[in-house]
Amino acid sequence: MRYAVLVTGPAGAGKSTFSNSFMTYLRDTKRTGHLVNLDPAANAASFEYEPAIDIKDLVSLEDVMEELDYGPNGGLVYCFEYLLQNMDWLDEELGGFDDDYLIFDCPGQIELYTHHPFLPTLVQHLSRLGIRTSAVYLLESQFMEDRYKFFSGVLSAMSAMVNLEIPWINIMSKMDLVTENVEDPSGGARNGIRGRKNIARYLDPDPLLLATARGQEANSSNPRFHALNQAIVQLIEDHPLVSFLPLDLTNSDSLETVISHIDYTMQYGEDEEPKEPHDLDEGDFAKME
Repeated sequence: MRYAVLVTGPAGAGKSTFSNSFMTYLRDTKRTGHLVNLDPAANAASFEYEPAIDIKDLVSLEDVMEELDYGPNGGLVYCFEYLLQNMDWLDEELGGFDDDYLIFDCPGQIELYTHHPFLPTLVQHLSRLGIRTSAVYLLESQFMEDRYKFFSGVLSAMSAMVNLEIPWINIMSKMDLVTENVEDPSGGARNGIRGRKNIARYLDPDPLLLATARGQEANSSNPRFHALNQAIVQLIEDHPLVSFLPLDLTNSDSLETVISHIDYTMQYGEDEEPKEPHDLDEGDFAKME
């Protein structure tokens, strides 16, 4: 059985760093893993491990922009359209792997996950090849510094989950950067979220974070802004699809916890006794304080 993990999320969320750490973990635990680069604009310097499969061997964003005079976004769409028209290339590249773990490092343009058909089509193709597929969506912890920015990330994660329809894990990356300068969830002074309880409100998004705080929005903003907030609150309450696992790559236990959840979603090594994922405990939160 082959396994594939799509590493997705917005630019700057730490996808390549996570993919490299994932590869290191697999090597250290004597498991066979291979990196697949799906970003036609990726810089080779960002890879600690040379990709076993690289979309740039088929098409690169730089060439498309130069030859067709496309901008970066249009060029990226063209690259993925070209990939889907040449899936025999990917089939041939994947043919040499058996009983392996494939880590797909994806681009940072979130529209590829939220409403374009490219990745869903790719996922369906991998399924037809008998590759068990899951995805992770990384959102960096600095999104917690602003509750509105945070919930835009929550909604993009929800949209991507609905669009891809595969086993899915959301990750709050760069947790080692969480400081006491993060916004207080009550909407008051910036007192930080260093306590275990407040961090948990972001990892399992609490829609009350968006509720009107002390009448501030009602007094200072257009009432429609308040109405929009309430609509988002209702959406999150009615469809509680999104929760996050914290990821601190300076902590080996944190990485192991995330990977154990990924293994569990795909039942990696199903011939063996299924393993429950390693869960967070109070000690994990304490290490973030």
